[in-house]
Amino acid sequence: MSLLQQAPRFDAATAAHVARTLYALQAVAHPLPSERDQNFRLDTPDGRFVLKIANATESRTLLEAQSAAMAHVSALGLSPTVLPSIDGALITELPGPHLVRLLTWQPGVTFASMRRHGASLLEDFGRRLGEFDRALSTFDHPAIHRRFHWDLATGVDTIREHASLIAVPEVRRAVERCAGLIADQHATRLDRLPRATVHNDPNDYNVLVDRAELWDDPPPRISGFIDFGDMLHSYAMADVAVAIAYAVLRKAQPLDAALPIVRGYHQQRALDDEEIAALWPLVQLRLCVSAAVAAWQQRQRPEDGYLAISQDAIRQTLPALDRVHPRFAEAAFRHACGLEPRRDRAAVVSWIRAAGPAPVLPNLNARRTAVVDLSVASSLLDGDPASNVEQSLTTRIVEHVKTAGADVGIGRYLEPRALYSSTLFEEPGEAGRRTIHLGVDLFVPPATAVCAPLDGIVHAVADNRAPLDYGLVVILRHETPDGVAFFTLFGHLTRESLANLRVGQRIARGDVFAAIGHADVNGGWTPHLHLQLLLDLFDAGVNVPGVCRAAERDVWAGISPDPGVLAGLGPSASFDSGVESDTALNRRSLGTNLSVSYREPLALVRGWMQRVYDSSGRAYLDAYNNVPHVGHSHPRVIEAAARQWRTLNTNTRYLHPLLERFAERLTGTLPAPLRVCYFVNSGSEANELALRLARAHTGRRDTIVLDAAYHGNTTTLIDISPYKFDGPGGTGAPPWVHVVPQPDTYRGPYRRNDPDAGAHYAAFVASAIDRMIAEGTAPAAFIAETCPSVGGQLLLPPGYLEAAYRYVRQAGGVCIADEVQTAYGRMGSHFYAFEAHGVVPDIVVLGKPIGNGYPLGAIVTTPDVARSFANGMEFFSTFGGSTVSCAVGLAVLDVVEQERLQQHARDVGDHLLDGLRPFLDRHSVVGDVRGSGLFIGVELVSDRASLSPAAAQASYVINRMKEQGCLIGTDGPFHNVLKIRPPMPFDRADADRLIHTLDEVLDEVDS
Repeated sequence: MSLLQQAPRFDAATAAHVARTLYALQAVAHPLPSERDQNFRLDTPDGRFVLKIANATESRTLLEAQSAAMAHVSALGLSPTVLPSIDGALITELPGPHLVRLLTWQPGVTFASMRRHGASLLEDFGRRLGEFDRALSTFDHPAIHRRFHWDLATGVDTIREHASLIAVPEVRRAVERCAGLIADQHATRLDRLPRATVHNDPNDYNVLVDRAELWDDPPPRISGFIDFGDMLHSYAMADVAVAIAYAVLRKAQPLDAALPIVRGYHQQRALDDEEIAALWPLVQLRLCVSAAVAAWQQRQRPEDGYLAISQDAIRQTLPALDRVHPRFAEAAFRHACGLEPRRDRAAVVSWIRAAGPAPVLPNLNARRTAVVDLSVASSLLDGDPASNVEQSLTTRIVEHVKTAGADVGIGRYLEPRALYSSTLFEEPGEAGRRTIHLGVDLFVPPATAVCAPLDGIVHAVADNRAPLDYGLVVILRHETPDGVAFFTLFGHLTRESLANLRVGQRIARGDVFAAIGHADVNGGWTPHLHLQLLLDLFDAGVNVPGVCRAAERDVWAGISPDPGVLAGLGPSASFDSGVESDTALNRRSLGTNLSVSYREPLALVRGWMQRVYDSSGRAYLDAYNNVPHVGHSHPRVIEAAARQWRTLNTNTRYLHPLLERFAERLTGTLPAPLRVCYFVNSGSEANELALRLARAHTGRRDTIVLDAAYHGNTTTLIDISPYKFDGPGGTGAPPWVHVVPQPDTYRGPYRRNDPDAGAHYAAFVASAIDRMIAEGTAPAAFIAETCPSVGGQLLLPPGYLEAAYRYVRQAGGVCIADEVQTAYGRMGSHFYAFEAHGVVPDIVVLGKPIGNGYPLGAIVTTPDVARSFANGMEFFSTFGGSTVSCAVGLAVLDVVEQERLQQHARDVGDHLLDGLRPFLDRHSVVGDVRGSGLFIGVELVSDRASLSPAAAQASYVINRMKEQGCLIGTDGPFHNVLKIRPPMPFDRADADRLIHTLDEVLDEVDS
């Protein structure tokens, strides 16, 4: 009879009876899952416990060993302990016979239940497991020296015994292949591995996390390890292999998930070279053993769903594991442990230097070279990827090398490049694209001869029939006197030169063996030699990468060292970035309160339309920055600025037709009587000037503002911005500032179901005026964003502005519309947001977007207000209305109108809102979705009844969105509103990507 057939079959009532009679516990019992035993959670008035009823085949000595092991590591606080019964026994026998124990309750939620395993949690997993294993290593017991089907040391035998029972053919073949490879290639190494006592099953259901809330600060941490039932004496590093095996389930990049675990584990229990080399094969072996054992167990107990709990995930994960070569995993693990990725790197590089390589190109002289900057931020590249095609890029490269007076252009090693736009360079999951160049490029004319730098043998030759990073390629194999093999790779060659080579052919140092090919046989690349040095080809033939992911750069640098040593090139052939986000922060000579976006700040170096690029070449969808209104680096705006700058850039003290032309175009977009312009440099300066105009016109100072409003960073504007003066460092409202509630129809006193909500909120403005009059004063101005942005991406209710403006004007005040965030068609329905309310303000304030990022702001007002301002004090802004700013402003207007961006915003915004509104049903954390055009807010709440703001969750969401390549922000008085305000070229495909990504991230925070 099998152990599964002899599993206990007690119900919850019996378990409660056992708890009462043996342990004097008044408990309610709840079944817990188990493979071959039976476990119950006991809830008592004094706390929780676990009742464990063992399989009838389980030996008492093994249970005694488990109890002793738990006592041995109890000081760590990472595992339960066994409690005595009423008569003092740690183990009691029940009919069956079944042995029973009572354990303390280890708090936490299972690792499997976590919606995401972030790097910090994975590293903590490794760290606590290493600490746990270090403590277990000094424990031993005769009972754990046993033969067991979950023992990795006998895993190949287990697979051979049970793999034939696996029902899915491709899984069965994968499992059998894994066992064969391990037996053939790793058996000797595995025999040398150190042995110790191990838990042997820190799978995702036996590992506990202190809490499930991913957004907490500090983040969740490992709280314990449970279920010692599989404990045995085996490979000392078995636990970390098992832990990784289950932690990487369903991960698109399993090695990325494994590395933090290894890093943390090594800090507490150092892995030796042999263990590091064996780790990835053992990770694969564990999952294959699991598939084989599960197939065997399910044959015996098909009704037990717990036995198949991980099998779907294993089937999905095995192919991803198989794509990672064990030696590459070894190199990555070594780097994670703070070791050289390859132990032989330094020796090979030193030998090459001592050997004195021959020039790889005839007459190559390092002093006659020029660096060809192809990095993400390069001025040689155009922002539009379509402009960096072979013909135009070749012209630029050739001209650059010629201007530098050089013979050869050098494309740098480890340079981050955004040039690789083919799907060949895409990586699954959050990994982004491969962008880091692993070779040195030597740009010379096609047909230039290529010479062997060292004696070697032709190892591989590849015609361009399959997609390769470097087109037509030859790989030479070399060997040091100590017998260490390494390889040199030569890419982008001619087909004719390859035809004359054969594998195994000897090539002498300095021999010409190939020539550089034209672009038409090398994927359209500018003619050049791609030269790469490799210590391992990973059994990939010629299909080793010439470009890697930024996350793997340091690992690949150990595998594929700087090939400049082969070509006699100095440090200039290697890329040195000074803009990495971590070092950029350390180098700031700036005020410490200067705000930076995101928990891990971005170092951005390029933008194009609705995308920005970081220093590693990763592209981010920008759904956050509304300042580049018509798109980052829009060529028409850039050309307008450059063209005018080449001619003249001066201020308004001199006459110039551009000033009047821009003023006429701008006022032409606004309703009468808004016909007089003043130009400044920013939205802050514009709002400051608007207050001066209002005060000059009314002779008053008192100002009415909306709660939570923000209007700029000058002293006066801080005084009228409750977001600032009521926030950290603020000193409250000055007496001349009167704050009224913002018309928030989601969480304010008057909601959307009230048709008179606008009138009710406007009544607060009337009451503020009444109070002023009672105190002997009256308003100079009422200033409000037509759609409060910092206030939470709000849309004002119908009737609000019409009534508020009427009350203010009746009291002799001026109405100021702050349209810095919403002008120029962003709302989709109208060119300016105030137009949707059927009102005309006395002053309109414009900023940021009207210059597409160039410092440009404007105020447009009525002739009456302008006459009051002309009181004898001149107005002048040194850069406001400069010829360049006017040229830029005109170009932006041209683009908005000619590219029909207002209609585009309406179409895309409707599509985006249609995709976001279902979140109200799918995600409990989403309280509201609101907006118009490309001005959208998603408000997060932890409770829909109380509307308790979910600020921590919102912060988590925007940081996770950034990690997945989408930029959004937060706003609102409680910092709980997701702010979506992309550049206007943002299209439907971008909206779909944002919807999909946000949907996945919100899944992580839903309760």
